[in-house]
Amino acid sequence: MPAVPLRQIDVNREPPRSEALTEDQVRLSVKNGLHSTRCIDIHTHLYPPAFGKLGLWGIDELLTYHYLEAEFFRSSPMSYDEYWSLTKKQRADAIWRTLFVENTPISEATRGVIFVLNAFNLPTDSTDLTVARRFFREQTIDRHVDQVLRMSGVSTVVMTNDPLDPEEAPMWMNSGDTTATFRSVIRLDRLVREWSEPWQELHKQGYQVVNRASAKSIKEIRRFLAEWRERMQPVYMAVSLPDSFHFPDGSVRGMIFREAVLPACREFNLPLSLMIGVRRQVNPKIRLAGDGVGRADLKSVETICRDFPENKFFVSVLSRENQHELCVLARKFNNLLPFGCWWFLNNPSIVKEITRERIEMLGMSFIPQHSDARVLEQLIYKWHNTRRTLEQVLTHSYQLLVADGRVVTALDIQNDLGRLFHSNFERWIGN
Repeated sequence: MPAVPLRQIDVNREPPRSEALTEDQVRLSVKNGLHSTRCIDIHTHLYPPAFGKLGLWGIDELLTYHYLEAEFFRSSPMSYDEYWSLTKKQRADAIWRTLFVENTPISEATRGVIFVLNAFNLPTDSTDLTVARRFFREQTIDRHVDQVLRMSGVSTVVMTNDPLDPEEAPMWMNSGDTTATFRSVIRLDRLVREWSEPWQELHKQGYQVVNRASAKSIKEIRRFLAEWRERMQPVYMAVSLPDSFHFPDGSVRGMIFREAVLPACREFNLPLSLMIGVRRQVNPKIRLAGDGVGRADLKSVETICRDFPENKFFVSVLSRENQHELCVLARKFNNLLPFGCWWFLNNPSIVKEITRERIEMLGMSFIPQHSDARVLEQLIYKWHNTRRTLEQVLTHSYQLLVADGRVVTALDIQNDLGRLFHSNFERWIGN
C-alpha cells in the first residue's frame, strides 16, 4: 500500500533534492534529471573535425546510413546493382522518395531522421531535400559539432579507431590526436581475423611478423599494441566477435587473444570491450547493411572472466536471447560490465525490456546505452530516444520502491543517473 504523504505536495513542482518524493513526483524528478545529466557516449564511429572526410555528417549521410539502406530495399523495386551505381546524393534522393514521401516514415530509423530535421527547424514533409542540403552546406563543422553535442546532451564521444585501417592509420601517424571531447579506442577486429590478412598490414608498418602465429609474431603484436597505445592514448580496446566465437580454442585468433591482447590490456590497465553476436555478410549484396545476428555461446565469456580476473571487460551481446545470461554472468563476475543495447536491439520496445531486466538483476551497475552513431547528427535522435525510454523504465522502478516503503529523493535519482551516464564508465577505465 502506498505511503500517505504527511502534507499535500504540488506534483508539478519538484521538491528540494533531499525531500522524499511521492510516487507522482518521481516522474518529474526522473525527467528533469535525464535532461540535465550529460552523458558519455561510450561507443561510436564518429571522428573529430581534424579527421576530415572520415567524419560523416549532413543529410545525405543520414539518409544513406545502412539501417535505412536495408529498409529501402524492402520498399523499392530498385536492384542492388542499380542502387550502388548511383552517386551518394542520388542514393539519398532515392531513399527519401521511397521511405519518406511514398511511405510513412514510422520505423525507428526513419523517425530518427525526422527528429533531426525537426530539431533544426527543417521541413519534414518536403518532396525533395533542397532546403535540408542548403542548411547543412552552410554549417562550419567545428561549430556544428559543438551544437550537435549540446543538443544531444553528450559530453564525451568515444570513437572506434582501427590502427590497421589504411585510411585512418595515416591520420594518427601524422600527429592525429584525441581531445577531451573525442576519446580513442583501439579496435582489434582486423588484428584477430584470419592471420593471413593482418600480418601483411603489420609488416608494412615495420613489425617483424610472419605468416604464422610464431612466438616472435606474438612479441611483435605486443609491441604494436604498446606503440599504438602510446600514440592513441585509448580509454579501452575493443573487438567485435561472431556468434560462433569460442574461447579457448586452438586458432590463431585465440592465440593472439590470449597471449597478446589480454596481457596488453592488463599491462596498460585498459578494459577490453567484447561485442559478440555478429554474423558477417549474410547478404553481401547490401554491403554494410548485410550483417546479421546470431545467438552466442556465453560460456566463453564465463571462461574469460574467470580465468583472467585481473582484466576488466565491457560486454555487449547482439542477440536478444543472450541478454538474461549476460546479466547472470555479471552477477557472478565483478570484472564484467554489461553495456548498451546494440544495433538490432536499439529499438524502444527491446531497450525497455533489457533495461528493466538489468535494473532488476544488477541495480545501477551497468551502462544502459551507447549510440553506435556513424553520422554526427544521429547523436541527437539516438540520445533523445534513450532518455525517453529510460524515463519510463526508471520512473516505474522508483515508483515501485516508494510503494514498497523506501524514501526516494531527487538527489538519489540524480546520483543514480550520474552512475548510469558517466561514473560507471569512468570508474571502469580508471578515471
